[in-house]
Amino acid sequence: MRVYFATSNVHKIEEARQVAREYGVELVPTQAPKIELQSDNLRDVAVFAAVLAYQHVRAPVIVEDAGLFVVALKGFPGPYSNYVYKTIGVNGLLKLMEGIEDRRAYFLSVVAFAYSEGVKVFYGRVDGEIAHEIRGSKGFGFDPIFIPSGSTRTFAEMDVEEKNRYSHRAQAIRRFCEWLVSKRPSNL
Repeated sequence: MRVYFATSNVHKIEEARQVAREYGVELVPTQAPKIELQSDNLRDVAVFAAVLAYQHVRAPVIVEDAGLFVVALKGFPGPYSNYVYKTIGVNGLLKLMEGIEDRRAYFLSVVAFAYSEGVKVFYGRVDGEIAHEIRGSKGFGFDPIFIPSGSTRTFAEMDVEEKNRYSHRAQAIRRFCEWLVSKRPSNL
């Protein structure tokens, strides 16, 4: 079963493909117009992007959006994680966390699947904490400072297989693939 994945992020593609293969789902990367919806809600952003991508590729397509939510920062950067990463980066977030004992955080992933019958949304969440320093060189984004619950290592210290055992994105992709395989929409 083949579904397009509207992203140019090679790391997302690698992580998602590894999970999707377990279900016999082939994720094919594609480019789609990128118009960022400004919203405090990841679901709204993902659904908007999925509808836009579907109109562009005219085939079943997924879009994935994710955010890092830091409890002590009242959920910041949340849906603005990509912007925050591009502007202040990992070091900037660590600076904001200086002197803060409560390091709890979570990653939330939203996968929106657009197809002829509408849009379906799938979620994944991983709880964890913010490290005190950058650790590891794998992954991308805030991976070097996020330690998932149940591990002592950051995402950036893990290979893709290990990261996918914890990852918010892997959870959301897994839920999407389980639904897709069980429902087999008629138009795929």
